[in-house]
Amino acid sequence: MSLESLQSFLADDMRAVDHVIRQSLYSDVVLIRQVSEYIINSGGKRLRPALVLLSAGCFDYSGRAHHELAAVVEFIHTATLLHDDVVDESELRRGRETANALFGNAASVLVGDFLYTRAFQMMVGIDNMEVMRILSDATNIIAEGEVLQLLNCHDPDIDEEHYLRVIRYKTAKLFEAASRLGAVIGGGSDAEKDALARYGMHLGTAFQLIDDVLDYSGDFLKTGKNIGDDLAEGKPTLPLLYAMKHGTPEQAASIRQAIEHGGLTEFQSVLAAIKDTRALQYTREVAQREIQTANEAISSLPDSNSKSALLQLAAFAVDRSF
Repeated sequence: MSLESLQSFLADDMRAVDHVIRQSLYSDVVLIRQVSEYIINSGGKRLRPALVLLSAGCFDYSGRAHHELAAVVEFIHTATLLHDDVVDESELRRGRETANALFGNAASVLVGDFLYTRAFQMMVGIDNMEVMRILSDATNIIAEGEVLQLLNCHDPDIDEEHYLRVIRYKTAKLFEAASRLGAVIGGGSDAEKDALARYGMHLGTAFQLIDDVLDYSGDFLKTGKNIGDDLAEGKPTLPLLYAMKHGTPEQAASIRQAIEHGGLTEFQSVLAAIKDTRALQYTREVAQREIQTANEAISSLPDSNSKSALLQLAAFAVDRSF
């Protein structure tokens, strides 16, 4: 399934989600509206809200709470982006200036805080303790993942297992929560909730691994980010860890130097090492295994259009070029 066909399948629900987002973004403080609308309208894939909608659809849910929860999940995701870009000192996201580049770091951090708190206001309004527990736990774990990633920056000695733990905390946790939320409001059994949560966690892990691949192979016009941005920030992603482990001593030393000091002075030699060791192919294979596990997790759910869309979304996650 292409992203366009998924968007078409969810068009009516997404319009309802967008309406909730716009209503909920309102604030008397003009700068909050400006920054919030800028980042929300910056062309994201809206995959996390889609997971809420599709998971609920697996149980023929027909209420409106899934629209509210999809908006909550998008607000939490957007808040993490605002904070991420400040921490990373990023200037571009999705081919546009980041909010911190345009409005300043202080505005980005504080509007991120506004989005977090607005998300929790909306969550309380749904009046479901299980929903509140899932989202509060997820938000806390995401914050832990952010700190773990900060600690890992410029550290070439972390291993693959430790890196995957950071992904599961920082990125996959919100995918997991979004998938579980749809099952909760759809009335799924405990086993079905767990199945969709596992699907979301493995999907989110695969999604981040492909982002790692695209950082060394993507097209700026498609990804909206410059090749090598992660390397410039000293982030030891899986392609680097694999190339350092399986490359020559000279290649390993070059990658270690690049991670420790950041910047792009070693970029060409790092790219050569990644190519020689087939590190991108290895990373794609790890992502594909995650997707296989995700699909197996929901294999016992009854067949439906929403389940088919989840399986096709999983295929898109590993085959995408942006």
